[in-house]
Amino acid sequence: MQKWLFKILVCSVNVFILAYILPGIYIVDFFTAILVAIVLSLLDAFVKPLLVLFTLPATIVTLGLFLFVINAGIILIDAYFVHGFRVNSFWHALLFGALLSFFNSVVHRRAFPDDDSARKA
Repeated sequence: MQKWLFKILVCSVNVFILAYILPGIYIVDFFTAILVAIVLSLLDAFVKPLLVLFTLPATIVTLGLFLFVINAGIILIDAYFVHGFRVNSFWHALLFGALLSFFNSVVHRRAFPDDDSARKA
């Protein structure tokens, strides 16, 4: 539970920073960023696996690049449900999703280095 809360906090900070930096992504305040991170984690847990399963042929044909499209779709669904979070277009969602995944993974590796060494063993 503590690890999940840390991931939500990290994702919230990253969402807030990326919304400030990227054009086409708008967020009202940090509380909205927390809501975006929570809804994003729920969508990643429940909706994304179904989308990956249904689009498996497209993912295989594109050698996994279709997963970026799925991530952008999840971002757009998140923007639909969370008031105060707006994404102007699919392309903005694609860039935002790619950068958010990258920054979340970088921070996660720095915060939990023992998880990586446990997987390698």
